[in-house]
Amino acid sequence: MRHVAGAAGPPDGRYDADIVILSLDRPEETVAAIGSALAQSGISRHVFVVDQGSRPEALARIAQAVDGRADATLVSLGRNLGVPGGRNAGTRLGHGTIIAAIDNDAEFAAPDVVARAAAAFAHDPSLGAIGFRILVDATGEDDASSWGYAASLRGRAAGCFDAVTFVGCGHAIRRQTWDDAGAYDEALFFTWEEFDFCQRAIARGWRIAYRGQLCVRHKVCPEQKRGRSDDRWFYVVRNRLYIARKWGMGWTALAPRSAAYLAKGAYNGKAWQTVRAVAAAWAMARRLPPPLRMGYAARAYVTANDAAHRGSVLTRLRREVLVRLPATPKSTSRATWRGSGALLR
Repeated sequence: MRHVAGAAGPPDGRYDADIVILSLDRPEETVAAIGSALAQSGISRHVFVVDQGSRPEALARIAQAVDGRADATLVSLGRNLGVPGGRNAGTRLGHGTIIAAIDNDAEFAAPDVVARAAAAFAHDPSLGAIGFRILVDATGEDDASSWGYAASLRGRAAGCFDAVTFVGCGHAIRRQTWDDAGAYDEALFFTWEEFDFCQRAIARGWRIAYRGQLCVRHKVCPEQKRGRSDDRWFYVVRNRLYIARKWGMGWTALAPRSAAYLAKGAYNGKAWQTVRAVAAAWAMARRLPPPLRMGYAARAYVTANDAAHRGSVLTRLRREVLVRLPATPKSTSRATWRGSGALLR
């Protein structure tokens, strides 16, 4: 990791929030995201920008946005470690009470979003993480491609509810929860890392909440994310099966889920990608430590705040299996692809 611009690190002593932004080219959108983070007021905060292999000219443009600032740091990893790896690197650089993050093609919708998130954590000691409402920047409407919850909850997008995950495009985590549950699993590389983290947090007694009053604006454009588009379904399937194995679910018990993925892959012309993903999950699972365990209270929480909203098996087959996968441009977020693979989550 190489320091590129801005402060060498966060301030000493206690402060409210670290704001983490990952960058990989797209300098204009990234600079706007940084400006949005630097405009957050009503709290003490430090902004960390973690670059994962931008071209030199793009990295130089991003560096200009934090050059000479005492409240921001740009570091370069020199290569793409994936979403969980990059977020882990940025989070470990700071020690703020909470960790907020937005994608580099998003902006906070108001200058007090992080301050209001911090207040929510202070008000509720059981709250471990918050998912923000994701709006389309051009229209202000809800970004359907970034809805990471049960379809039946979309009517509550402006409200609040407990959940079992959050959408990485805009969120905040209590640092105490991060320390307690552990960092993102970097083996995942792309997609499901938030769900995996939240499962571990829930198992340790933390709540996850969606707060529709806390918004980010997502810039939807047709540009593809470099190196990801063709493999998205592979990561959805591989990572979800791997996470199930982390919690001790046997391959026999996973057979219905695997069959659903194979059926959906075949329905969408991705049969071979699905087969590769199942094989890759099996290989990854061979290196796992003893399985994680979730107590009765945590299992009841997951049932009440996820499974109860997803409907019957027939409903889920209709909504989650016998449907087309989203297209692969940048405008299609990781949340949509996770939702496409959420059967029997």
